[in-house]
Amino acid sequence: MANKPKHIIVFRFSAMGDVAMTVPVLRALTSQYPELKITVVTRAFFKPFFQDLKNVSVYEADLKGKHKGGLGLFKLSKELRGLQFDAVADVHNVLRTKILKFFLIGKEVAQLDKGRAEKKALITGQSFQQLKTTHQRYAEVFKDLGYPVNLSEPRFPNPKPLSEKLKSYISNKELKTIGIAPFAAHESKMYPLTQMKEVVSKLSQTFNVVLFGGGAKEVEVLNKMEATYSNVQSVAGKLNLEEELVLISNLDVMLSMDSGNAHLAAMFGKKVITIWGVTHPFAGFAPFNQPKDYALVADREKFPLIPTSIYGNKFPEGYENASGSVSVEDIVFKIKSVI
Repeated sequence: MANKPKHIIVFRFSAMGDVAMTVPVLRALTSQYPELKITVVTRAFFKPFFQDLKNVSVYEADLKGKHKGGLGLFKLSKELRGLQFDAVADVHNVLRTKILKFFLIGKEVAQLDKGRAEKKALITGQSFQQLKTTHQRYAEVFKDLGYPVNLSEPRFPNPKPLSEKLKSYISNKELKTIGIAPFAAHESKMYPLTQMKEVVSKLSQTFNVVLFGGGAKEVEVLNKMEATYSNVQSVAGKLNLEEELVLISNLDVMLSMDSGNAHLAAMFGKKVITIWGVTHPFAGFAPFNQPKDYALVADREKFPLIPTSIYGNKFPEGYENASGSVSVEDIVFKIKSVI
């Protein structure tokens, strides 16, 4: 490419895990091409994800306010033109970003290939093999703009210093600290809570356990766990996102479902053990830079149709608790072996 873009704007508005998955790719991109300027167009809530990245700034898309609807997106496109960028990397590729790209006609554009056909083959049982990871798919967008990205030797930021408030969430300074995020967008992606309580009980005998979650119901469940076991603290409803990220950067291991918290921990180079229900790592959504055996998957002999969907929103009757086929002992053993 004769005139490679010097300033690229990146579109990714949601969801939390998908936005977090852009971070290792952008970190590799900007360290391999230090002359390149990146502006991430995303929701204000996600701004803390990008604060450690050099040459990366965030432009806030107010999609529920001034940038809502077609007129709002037109307004956003006019604002973006004022940033004097050269190219668009659309790593979301949804209706909103398609409209924005139309308004930004004349600019060079590369967009995410979601791999819909191969994902459909995976969930319909026509194939069962590892697809490209989401991180690889994001990297290919930048390659199309003239910037091939090597993701094989990642660098990560150092743990962030803990404030006095955050230190209080680590019960025993002598013990290693495990984060546990037991919830997911769909219950079919969650480990059954009765078994998760056993996991927390066993781990809290040897480690500090910090519980992550959000929403009133989750806060209530996690507060009960905190009250029941020693060395267990829940941060649900008590910290803002920035504070949670600082705490996550100080964990020794994160135990998560196939959900956003896995990707937040992977962003910092943490060891991430994931539990999978009706979804499967083969779809490409495993957290960044984790060994394959860190993903504990449901028993496919008992549940042969897994993965039943990409996002966990569709599954046949009887598959609701597929992740429960991963034993408590296996989870505890895996965490102890990697820590």
